[in-house]
Amino acid sequence: MAHTDLVALVERLGRARVLCVGDVMLDHYIRGQVERISPEAPVPVLHIEGEELRLGGAGNVLRNLHGLGAETCFISVTGIDAAGRDIGRMVAELGGGEAHVLAERGRTTPVKTRYIAENQQLLRADRERVMPLKPEQRTDVLKLVREGLVHYPVAIVSDYAKGVLAEGVASEIVAASRAAGATVVVDPKVNDWSAYRGASVIKPNRRELAAAIGHAVDGPAEIEAAARALMARHDLGAVLVTCGKDGMLLVADGTSHLLPAAAREVYDVSGAGDTVVAVLAAALGAGAALLDAARLANAAAGIVVGKVGTAIVDTAELAAALVEHDVLKEHRKVLPLPAALDHIARWRRNRLTVGFTNGCFDLLHPGHVSLLAQARAACDRLVVGLNSDASAKRLKGLGRPVQSQEARAQVLASLASVDLVIVFDEDTPVALITAIRPDALVKGADYRRDQVVGHEIVESYGGKVLLAELLPGHSTTATIARVAR
Repeated sequence: MAHTDLVALVERLGRARVLCVGDVMLDHYIRGQVERISPEAPVPVLHIEGEELRLGGAGNVLRNLHGLGAETCFISVTGIDAAGRDIGRMVAELGGGEAHVLAERGRTTPVKTRYIAENQQLLRADRERVMPLKPEQRTDVLKLVREGLVHYPVAIVSDYAKGVLAEGVASEIVAASRAAGATVVVDPKVNDWSAYRGASVIKPNRRELAAAIGHAVDGPAEIEAAARALMARHDLGAVLVTCGKDGMLLVADGTSHLLPAAAREVYDVSGAGDTVVAVLAAALGAGAALLDAARLANAAAGIVVGKVGTAIVDTAELAAALVEHDVLKEHRKVLPLPAALDHIARWRRNRLTVGFTNGCFDLLHPGHVSLLAQARAACDRLVVGLNSDASAKRLKGLGRPVQSQEARAQVLASLASVDLVIVFDEDTPVALITAIRPDALVKGADYRRDQVVGHEIVESYGGKVLLAELLPGHSTTATIARVAR
């Protein structure tokens, strides 16, 4: 399945109903600049410029689910302390769904403090005391989970090994999920996976998989073998292993799929696993097949590691990234009108503006490049209508075009300013403009506004007609004449 085919799945994520239970923590970011080394010790001096609090652990899973538009039920336990109060406030501010953040006397709410300069993490300091739930809180958590499973067909067990899921709580949640017919997705941090026996999908990273199997794993074959051994040992439905720069490996009954890493640049992997679990669970809740859910989660991970801190992915940027992955490949930019209209509809659902210009673009020169750059600056996505060979011949005369429509389309598609190319046979692009309904119609300033083909169509619904400045001294006709002489 192409990435663009997953966009329809993104649009269904808001239908998902997901219960999330696990260890919530507070992520504390202290940001600043480093301009010198301390005279007291060989360490950088951070000049603090700002601080930020975010939900971490299972709370970051919840943030991602909200970003995807899923309906949620959140269950966790904090201490009766300042960090616990901050978490309760931030969960309430998310709004929507159900939230049950219980407070337990004597428990310390985990806090991770990260010191960051120039998007680089200098130090992380953790404050925590790991302890299992007291009997009263244990009873309350399990009661809330069983009640929630009546309404939420997908459950996430986010185990950060801070104690909320310890001493059999995780096992009881998985068993209750199976009894309710729910799909249960586990993000594990403990080495003994018997706690997750019967889970539908478990999502370790490579290090966590190695710890669970008891030896190092390297390469897809070893990862798959370890995953299958653990699936058999603990009655697991599937294992999705995140492998950093090597992507992900999905191991299910009789099949395995290696999903290449989708990240362009990696700034921070903090919380990437939370994003993967949230997208995977929401996609399964939206009715996706496991492989498609994993592909969507892989794409989301590629976005979130390009951000700093425990970040989230929302549906708009996920859909945009999926379209970009396929459409910005040159051979995918040149599309027939029906396929192009599908892309344009998705752009509009993500609130992107669409521009349009047209021409023969025979022997592309700097004047063309300048016009296209100006057109792209007027919109979020630029569609170029390209006269076919027959159309260009009628317009320009015998001997034209010099280059075939395929060659001209390929050259246009190689430009970063061009997002789609549509070849048309008619003498004018009126049919294209009518179908596309661009927000901006762009032509060169050698036209008057009332001479631009389609101006009345675009202006009838409030679109703009723009005249791009011409770069003097460049003309395809003059160039061809010079070559002929």
